[in-house]
Amino acid sequence: MALIDPVLLKPRLGALAGRFDVDALDECDSTNSELMRRADRGAPAGTVIVADRQRAGRGRRGRSWLSSPEASLTFSLLWRFPGSPTRLSGLSLAVGVGLARALGGLGAPGVRLKWPNDVLLATNGDFAKLAGILVELASDRRGTQAIIGIGLNLLPPTGDLPQPASGLSAAGVRVERHDILAAILAELAAALDTFAALGFAGLRDDWQALHAWQGEPVRIQGEEADLAGRCLGADPDGALLLETGKGIERIFSGDVSLRRTAGGDGTSHA
Repeated sequence: MALIDPVLLKPRLGALAGRFDVDALDECDSTNSELMRRADRGAPAGTVIVADRQRAGRGRRGRSWLSSPEASLTFSLLWRFPGSPTRLSGLSLAVGVGLARALGGLGAPGVRLKWPNDVLLATNGDFAKLAGILVELASDRRGTQAIIGIGLNLLPPTGDLPQPASGLSAAGVRVERHDILAAILAELAAALDTFAALGFAGLRDDWQALHAWQGEPVRIQGEEADLAGRCLGADPDGALLLETGKGIERIFSGDVSLRRTAGGDGTSHA
């Protein structure tokens, strides 16, 4: 399969083409790492690195993300924001909204979001991971740079997986990779522009509408202890709201799993 060709991508981006500088690589350690090195050398906002294969692709909490050109689309986008990283809480959720909008626009039904950075595909009442987001922030003299890494399954992954996973083909979407990338970049630009102006609060209602487990019983696996309660979505700062017997708690990190029953032990579906 041929590499993404920036020349073919440009007309698909239309008026937005000038906001992106796309470089396609056959292979790299990880697109986030490669883009971070380029950002350190002064790469402009809108720089995109697409790689057909990653030797050391990274996911959230140190997990690996494997990629191949036939089965996935993996890329990283550099975006810059004024001010400190503390102003960017909820950025991964905002990115999720843009990604979900793009996939829905390509014809994928049942696209949902899982806090804080997964895109799920709903099938027969269950959820499988469709895409993952990894945002890495760094401050420099121009403000804060965000390296936004996205790994999207085009085909359902095979092998021993830590969680159920699916691909765009399983949703009936068989679209050429240039069209997929162009659709995603266009929606990301819109979501990031809104985020820059209004923060996550400007996208919260859209995120809530796409939230897979809104109002459902969930279990939060944290670094120190697990919590169980009813998931109320995210607050305007992007923290997860969990209704427990002690009241509503704000969760800033952890893995969320759906519980089949309020009194069950908890089973992860994504």
